[in-house]
Amino acid sequence: MTDVYDLVIIGGGPAGLAAAVQASELDLRTVLIDEQPAPGGQIYRSVERAERDGLAARLGPNYQRGASLAGAFRACGADYEAGCQVWQAEAAQGGPGQPPRQWTVHFTRDGQSRSVRGRHLLLASGAQERPVPIRGWTLPGVMTVGAAQLLLKSSRMLPEEPVWIAGSGPLPLLYASQLLSLGGRLAGYIDTTPRGRWRAALPHLPGALANAPYLAKGIMLRWTLLRSGVEIQHAEEIEARGTGRLEAVRFRTARGIREEPARVLLLHEGVIPNAHAAMALGCAQRWDEGQQAFRPETDEWAASSVDGLSVAGDAAGIGGARVAEVGGRIAALGAAHRLGRIGEASRDALSMPLRRERGRHARIRPFLDALFRPNRSVLVPPDDVLACRCEEVTVGGIRQAVSLGAVGPNQVKSYTRCGMGPCQGRQCAPTLAQVIADSTGQPVADVGYPRIRPPLKPITLGELATLAGEGAA
Repeated sequence: MTDVYDLVIIGGGPAGLAAAVQASELDLRTVLIDEQPAPGGQIYRSVERAERDGLAARLGPNYQRGASLAGAFRACGADYEAGCQVWQAEAAQGGPGQPPRQWTVHFTRDGQSRSVRGRHLLLASGAQERPVPIRGWTLPGVMTVGAAQLLLKSSRMLPEEPVWIAGSGPLPLLYASQLLSLGGRLAGYIDTTPRGRWRAALPHLPGALANAPYLAKGIMLRWTLLRSGVEIQHAEEIEARGTGRLEAVRFRTARGIREEPARVLLLHEGVIPNAHAAMALGCAQRWDEGQQAFRPETDEWAASSVDGLSVAGDAAGIGGARVAEVGGRIAALGAAHRLGRIGEASRDALSMPLRRERGRHARIRPFLDALFRPNRSVLVPPDDVLACRCEEVTVGGIRQAVSLGAVGPNQVKSYTRCGMGPCQGRQCAPTLAQVIADSTGQPVADVGYPRIRPPLKPITLGELATLAGEGAA
């Protein structure tokens, strides 16, 4: 830890890679710490390998774009720490002859802990799928659409038939199309988008037409399903059934309840910012009503409420891969200005075309948010459904804690242990906040989010000891 980087980036998706490229062009000494073994993040997972073996072309041009971005990152000269799990970051005043404020980022790889220091920290942790607690969601065979897509990209795995998809949004349609193009089969597609939701989205259509190719792609994906003969059902009250593993999927349509054999059930109800690290580091949060999620407060240059800490890409609000990529570059420009490496005039001039590009890609987002807003039954499941699978806390258990006087997420966490498991609330906190709001009649914005305590990820005593061996405090 003798050297100090100008910029430390956490996350190797579109925002992180683009920020590293831009920072290197500005001669900032940069390191990118990535949980994945290769650049690309979740959306461009294994894209370099896929480009070499021809899979990238079959998954579409949007995925292929990740290969050129990964290539630009490889060539930019930034240091790359791959396959690392960041478990803590902390800021401290520098000593004599050192920068006035430094970040120390601790991470593990292969059972060993290491640390790097930097003058500015950029979180580019991306998005996570919104948790979809339903009856039976913990059965083997039930997983998210995003997880199935990652298995396809990284391991070329197709799910075992019969396969059902249940959810709403662009990703299920995209994955279904990719699955069919690679020889997979779908038993059925359950569309949980509430009927009539288009009325709420219609006022945003003029803005969305600025990104007409994206709209056309969505129409073509749906047409691909219909042309392939896949049955599309509009339904709600999805339930996974089985003894020991998934055996059937049950759902309610306008004609009544249906139950169909299923070996794999893939769920998806949109994505939300992966703001776990930003919350843990004290960044102020705001409730995004359109996206039904908390996200960090940032200024036009991605700076958070914490000095020396920026948040870019989907971690700061869902915008998609292209918006995240441009946002990463803008965040790097902002960091370079705050570090005194470029002047305000240069920063503004360099950012002008980037802002125009970001605005063009972002104009479709209000339309998508309104069209695919999750149904209340998704956000507030029935009382017998597990909300916290780590600690096996039901929605009814949360309601009971509220009735006993635990009206805040931290109190409910203490009463029930909801959010104390290995995922540290990543999978249950969104449901926890919604259930408390529903039980008390408060807005979710007023309920807030449970406090996140270090470490950011579980770490063993052995891994901690290797860090102490480096001479760390």
